[in-house]
Amino acid sequence: MSLSSHVEELKKKHQILSESVESLQRRPAIDDQEISRLKKQKLMIKQAITRLSA
Repeated sequence: MSLSSHVEELKKKHQILSESVESLQRRPAIDDQEISRLKKQKLMIKQAITRLSA
């Protein structure tokens, strides 16, 4: 897998997590722990994208 395809895959995962967080936040019964876990995953992926893109 090339570096650019790896970065693109990470960007896709980041987008999926963003959509999941937004969906959870719209629900009447908010699961704060799940949202927090997803946001941490998003941050780790974003940091990896930044490192690989630099």
